[in-house]
Amino acid sequence: MVRVREMEEGDIEAVSAVRVRGWQAAYAGIVPRGYLDAMAVEDDAARRREWFRHPGRESVDLVAVGGRGPVGWVCFGPSRGEVSGVTGRVGEVYALYVAPDLIGTGIGRELLGEAHTAMTGRGFEASALWVLQDNLRARRFYERAGYRADGAAQDDVYDDVILSELRYRREL
Repeated sequence: MVRVREMEEGDIEAVSAVRVRGWQAAYAGIVPRGYLDAMAVEDDAARRREWFRHPGRESVDLVAVGGRGPVGWVCFGPSRGEVSGVTGRVGEVYALYVAPDLIGTGIGRELLGEAHTAMTGRGFEASALWVLQDNLRARRFYERAGYRADGAAQDDVYDDVILSELRYRREL
């Protein structure tokens, strides 16, 4: 059983651990091993602390907290790009990670549902997100939550390997 609440500065180390371990688990076999192995919780936490304190930050961070502290994290805010075919305000899920040993327990669904509720409360009418094309597990997760690929794609480079991302969106 978890409860979802806004992230606090004291959660940063745990959130960074969830994010780094989440990357290493979710992207194994997709993102080059050297890139994943070089990820460090301490480095991520230092960047997250700086970002968390940034004045004027428009993003929102929610954590799922269980008996061992934060075990999931979602970050969202205004869409970072133009989303064609949508007339209202568009939010974007920037990141969603769950501790790898708890994937499939409903924590991700709960975090995403809370993010959708909060986005609606902030006046967003649709939500977009980017997912690696080869991350089939994540694509199925978002499709079950009502997201559909909208035809937009972009490439990211990880250790000289180009990987494609697809944009998904749904109405809120």
